[in-house]
Amino acid sequence: MEKCSLLVPAITNGKSLDEIRKSAKFHPSIWGDFFLKYNADNTKISDVEQEELAKQKEMVRKMLSQTPDDSTYKLELIDAIQRLGVEYHFDKEIGESLQHIYLNHKGQNNKDNNDLVVVALRFRLLRQQGYNVPCGVFQKFTDNEGNFIASLGGNVEGLLNLYEAAHLLKHDDVILEKAIEFCSSHLRASLHKITNVSLSKRVNEALILNMPIRKTLPRLGARKFISLYEEDESHDEILLKFAKLDFNLVQKMHQMELSDLTRWWKKFDVANEMPYARDRIVELFMWKMGIFFEPRYAKARSIVIRHTSIVSIMDDTYEYATLDELQILTDAIQRWPDVIATLEDSSPYIQMCYKCLVETYNEIEDEMEETGESYRVQYAIQEMKKLVLVYFEETKWLFNNYVPTMEEYMKVSIPSCAYMSISTASLVGMGDQVSKEDFDWITNEPLILVASSTICRLMDDLVGEEFEQKTSAIECYMKQYGVSKEEACGELQRQVENAWKDMNGECIEPKLASMKILMGIFNLGRVMHLLYANGDGYSDPTRSKELVKMLLVEPVKI
Repeated sequence: MEKCSLLVPAITNGKSLDEIRKSAKFHPSIWGDFFLKYNADNTKISDVEQEELAKQKEMVRKMLSQTPDDSTYKLELIDAIQRLGVEYHFDKEIGESLQHIYLNHKGQNNKDNNDLVVVALRFRLLRQQGYNVPCGVFQKFTDNEGNFIASLGGNVEGLLNLYEAAHLLKHDDVILEKAIEFCSSHLRASLHKITNVSLSKRVNEALILNMPIRKTLPRLGARKFISLYEEDESHDEILLKFAKLDFNLVQKMHQMELSDLTRWWKKFDVANEMPYARDRIVELFMWKMGIFFEPRYAKARSIVIRHTSIVSIMDDTYEYATLDELQILTDAIQRWPDVIATLEDSSPYIQMCYKCLVETYNEIEDEMEETGESYRVQYAIQEMKKLVLVYFEETKWLFNNYVPTMEEYMKVSIPSCAYMSISTASLVGMGDQVSKEDFDWITNEPLILVASSTICRLMDDLVGEEFEQKTSAIECYMKQYGVSKEEACGELQRQVENAWKDMNGECIEPKLASMKILMGIFNLGRVMHLLYANGDGYSDPTRSKELVKMLLVEPVKI
């Protein structure tokens, strides 16, 4: 990425210091010290719980192994395991089964191949796994003009499966575009007639709440699906019990992690030292838990959340401080870590901002030296340097009343959404799951990362005007093309949908990185879809309060 100029324009349009320091007056933290209570004693997993989990896990594994790969029930079982959030226990078994299904599904019985429920489910499971299944498998459900057959309108289960499958569309998957439109229309018309409670709720979640499986964070999806699965009369009691226990035990681990991070965050005393900044350690934990929730990634979560906390402080500082202050801070960060500046003549909050950055990365580097992987931290540091440069460029636009072209805007503001920085930091603590080549790949801004960042930036702009005072894509597009705000928003929403297609395409074989890394980046797109589903759920923590309670406070009833 080309570095932005550090030259500060002299003109500030007569703004006073008070006007320049235009704090957005963000809502204070609503959680405070709440999570400090989750200590080692009340989050400890007992031997009895571990033994029970292991026992149930083997029962589910046996169920998987004994179910024939060429059966419809195997597809349904794999789907349930994935949606219940326990797939990570059976990655190998599920991978082998889906490979067999992919290689042999064309020869499976004709009845299943003409059943929309089965065809759509199989298509979704295989594409989720990265197999390039052609969308032509749905042509048999269309007429001579390529439109879906009207008689399918009464098949609610089939329509829902097709609707879910269609969200794995890539560019040029025209039939899947038609499927989304067709299914949306018929499911909306049928919703009030559905008597099956579980099915009705699944349709409502996917369609009315706009949370299809492909755009739903796995951990949140699991929490919701546990209840839906329990209401389904055909549910398997062993699998349900295992999923509930696993969710609760993993929740205990998350509570302990968040307790430690809350304690870490408190030492910065953000509310007093940097009162203009958002105090959101709990919300950040929930969002970054969305990248990977599994127990094995506890270290990776700790690192990426600390990194993102500093990013959040930086973001708010670059919206609050003066250009002169930001020039000093930006220069200091560009010299770090080779030169640790003192910034003695700077404002206290500028000094504190810089101190938070340096101390946090010193901590992370010390931790990574223990495993001989400290080189990874340097990649994250370089991404942080790039990030503050684009923050500074955006600030200069605002202070000088400059509205860039869309090309200028996207070049700067896609990296300024911080997903490139966060994605790199997310790999630092992943152990042997990543290599140096993975860091080289991700720091070269692959398409999936640009697409995820595009979703972040444009969705932020579409709902973020209430809190933020940055230049937005809406403003840039309106000025450049002379269109209304409504037209600009419509175009930006189309660009968001195209970015989802880009991400889907990047997760199909041949892949340029492991599926775990790809889905971590994909999950960042899902974070934004959830975060801005009902306004800005980060700037206004009251909008995400119930999600925090659902994932981090309230266990599943067993």
